[in-house]
This record gives sequence, structure tokens and C-alpha cells, in this order.
Amino acid sequence: MLATSLLFLLRFHANMATSMASQAAARGLRAASFRHLFLDKVKCTTVSPRRWLNLQEYQSKKLMQESGVAVQRFYVADSASEALKAAKRLNAKEIVLKAQILAGGRGKGVFDSGLKGGVHLTKDPAVVGELAKKMLGFNLTTKQTPKDGVKVKTVMVAEALDISRETYFAILMDRSCNGPVMVGSPQGGMDIEEVAASTPELIFKEIIDIFEGVRDDQALRMAANLGFKGPLQRQAADQIKRLYDLFLKVDATQVEVNPLGETPEGQVVCFDAKINFDDNAEFRQKAVFAMDDMTESDPTEMEAAKWDLKYIGLDGNIACFVNGAGLAMATCDIIDLHGGKPANFLDLGGGVKERQVYEAFKLLTADPKCNGRDEAHMKTFVSSLQRNRLSYFIFMFMVTMETISSIC
Repeated sequence: MLATSLLFLLRFHANMATSMASQAAARGLRAASFRHLFLDKVKCTTVSPRRWLNLQEYQSKKLMQESGVAVQRFYVADSASEALKAAKRLNAKEIVLKAQILAGGRGKGVFDSGLKGGVHLTKDPAVVGELAKKMLGFNLTTKQTPKDGVKVKTVMVAEALDISRETYFAILMDRSCNGPVMVGSPQGGMDIEEVAASTPELIFKEIIDIFEGVRDDQALRMAANLGFKGPLQRQAADQIKRLYDLFLKVDATQVEVNPLGETPEGQVVCFDAKINFDDNAEFRQKAVFAMDDMTESDPTEMEAAKWDLKYIGLDGNIACFVNGAGLAMATCDIIDLHGGKPANFLDLGGGVKERQVYEAFKLLTADPKCNGRDEAHMKTFVSSLQRNRLSYFIFMFMVTMETISSIC
């Protein structure tokens, strides 16, 4: 699937984000690819990987730490007693306790234990233990989780640092440049799409020569563009080079740090990071892929990933079977616009094979919210379509148009 920057331009400027269907589809896409900076200032496109490797926050921080990237001191605990010990061991002025789940919006989430918020600050280690008791083993519900929430099995106990200034920095693969690029902005700690839309002049880009790597002058220039001055500029440039070393070391397609912050004590620290990996490099990144947490993954989405299908379950009862991410998002939006509710987002992707089409039909018909079909007839039907590629695409167009016309 090729997700272009134009697609995201249409999504944001046509107010597609107002549709619940689009929001859910977009979250799935963003899990697999970079948050595209869609203005002329920065034009980036990526190809989504075969499957989606999701790491917990502490796992990403550990990888960064191993590459010499400056992160907060932290420990991981799976019991309240361990969390208390970790808080005492930190010996920090202030401690932040974070529930570890793969969904966003933890800070505003709610536990079924009654505790509000999956992120808490405290100066008392004893409070960390009490809070951990109300987090571990309980479900945390956020705007990105299923309605019943996700069970919290681990918490991260970290040193809380003051941030005097926040910036944005990312390294990602850019097909138009045939290699990696650095993207940065002095406006961090917020959605980078908002910065690109409102102040595109604050988005800076540096193309990296894959043979030379990040040069000293490039790193210093990016650090200056991010607003670091004096000794902090050199420190930020060093962090940028270390992040690029990490990017290469783990076969990443994206390393996004938001915020890359400056502390009152004069430190440059990577406070939060998102790392996406090239799943085709799994054979040489055994240790990284062994950290993959599949317990939070939807079983249907996992089955779809086996066949290289991009599937996201939604709450409606109208099944969507589409070739192309843009058309899939548009179909979900049109259904929603006319009062219907899509049951799923499903993109077959380019170069789809007969077996993939068959498995896609099986996924849709297995959904109890949608009407089933006879499996033997379905396989024969798909086989006949795939023998004639033109007929297949005409069929896809007709299915889309029939769906639209039936609800208009």
C-alpha cells in the first residue's frame, strides 16, 4: 500500500478527521507509517511494512539507551512492590509512573479500578506503590482502546525532568529521496501536522547520504534550526547522530522523537519516541522482534496481517472490501456521511493474489455483524475474477459504487 502525502492533505483539509471511520482507519495507517508532513516544505512517502511491530514505550527507550541516546532514568515493574522498590532506587526529586499499553491517550484514560489517568507524577515513592496497585491487573480505557479497555501488565517508573523547551525531530525513509531524511521543528510537544499546516516555515529537512551518514555540519545545522544555542547546539547535534546510528542499527523506517527537550539544567533529552521497523529485516533483528507484544492485538487484525492485508475492525455492519487505502478511507467516510456505519477498514493493497482476496472475503464474512456467504461459492467466484484482472477491478469498482448508491 502506498500512502501518499496527498492522501493526508485531503484527509486533513477536507475535515475527514471528523468522521469516526476515518479516525480509526487513520490510526491503523499511522501505526504502520510516518505521520506524513504533507506540505510542499516536506514531501514524504512510505510503503507500509508487511506487518506492524508495536513496542511498548519502555522498550523503545531501552533501545535508545543502548545506543547512547539521552533518556530519563527508568525501571519497569510488573507488581506494586517492584514499582515501590524502583521508585526508591531512582532517588529522584520527582517520579513519573506510566501504565504501559500500546494505545495513546493514557494520561486521560480511566481504569476499571476507579483510578483516573494512566500517567501520574509524585515526589513520594510510597505513592508510586499505591498507584501501581490500582493500575496493574486492571483495564485502562482510552480514546484509542476497545470500549472494555486493555489490561495493564507492566508500569514504567521514571525520573521526572522539567522541560524548559520542546522540539520535534525525526529520521525516516523518504522514497522521493531514495534514502533517509531528517525532519525537525523548534515547535515540539504537539501534532507535527498542526505545525506543518499553520507554520510550514518552521519545518526543516535534511537529506542524508546513505553512504556518508549524518555529517557534522548537517547535525549542527539541524540543531540550530531546532533552536539549540551555545553548548546545547553541540549536545543536540551529538544526539541527532546517535539517533541516526540507532536508525541504522535496528533497521528502522522511522525514529520520531517528540519532544526532543531541553531541561533547565542544560541537558538535551529524548522524552518520548516512536520507532517503526522494516519488517522485512526481521531475519536479522531477532532480538527486536522478540519484544513484539501481540497480547493487545485484535485476533482478526493478526489474521489479516498473515496475508499482508490491512484490516481494522470498526463498530458498524457494512463490510468494506476495497483496493487502495485512499479509496478505503473515502468509502468509510461516504458510508458514515449517509448514516451508515462501516464494519471495517480493509485495504487489499497492490499486487493482490487470489488467495489474499479469498482470505479477505473470509475475514469479512466471519464478522457476526455482517451477512455470511457460502465459502465454496466464494472461492470459485474469486478464482474466476482473478483469472481476468480487468474483471476483478471492474468488480471492485462495482462493489464500491453499489455500496454508495444503496445508502444515498
